[in-house]
Amino acid sequence: MDKITLKDYEVFYRVGVPAEERARPQRLLITVEMFRDVSEAIATDNLSMTTDYFAVSERLKSLGAGREWKLIESLAGEIVDLVRRDFSVPRVRVEVKKFIIPEAQYVAVRVERGG
Repeated sequence: MDKITLKDYEVFYRVGVPAEERARPQRLLITVEMFRDVSEAIATDNLSMTTDYFAVSERLKSLGAGREWKLIESLAGEIVDLVRRDFSVPRVRVEVKKFIIPEAQYVAVRVERGG
């Protein structure tokens, strides 16, 4: 299986358990790994034979508009489902990094679905 990676894509979403934390968007870094066979794309040099990572990035950019999540686990799961469903990717791994604990570089959750 081949892999396309969108690494540490910066977004600003409202995420957090306390309402005060969700009061304003905070910086998150999202990595999306999309596992699929890209043989036809290699052979044809045709974008329609692969996953358009720019289109995925645009969906992520707009995903947070008017939305909020309490858990980064929920957010990661939603992104996995969205990429699998809307971009026909059989296996997707998503990591969401959050910078909320001053003593830690970041907190992250990784969710993977598909086979």
